[in-house]
Amino acid sequence: MTDSRFHPSAGGFVPHMGITLIDEGEGWLEAKMVIKQHHLRSGANALHAASMIALADSVCGFAAGNVLPEGAKGYTTIELKSNFLGTASEGTLIGRAEADHLGRTTQVWSSTVTHKETGRKCALFRCTQMILY
Repeated sequence: MTDSRFHPSAGGFVPHMGITLIDEGEGWLEAKMVIKQHHLRSGANALHAASMIALADSVCGFAAGNVLPEGAKGYTTIELKSNFLGTASEGTLIGRAEADHLGRTTQVWSSTVTHKETGRKCALFRCTQMILY
């Protein structure tokens, strides 16, 4: 599946991190990120927490953009929380976002980041998106 929002030519943070769309539907979105050296902590063979947050927040944000209320121009993350359950140093991370609340002024999204090769959950994430008019 090709989506210009995730393509390197789109510029910005998401393509720089190597996040690519897997699939999406009404109220959910899934993307992947192949782990590279720049995703790891300095001097350690483990993911930097911000790498997992980048994937989780990105899938929630793009999913929110797909279900904006009529008249809305966009969205922005106003709160986020992450619980880290594990790490990885190679392979692929899968981020899946699902809507918990789709209001006119805010949306609440949950995301799970899973290590594809082992099936192990690495992070649980929740964020609130403010809807911009």
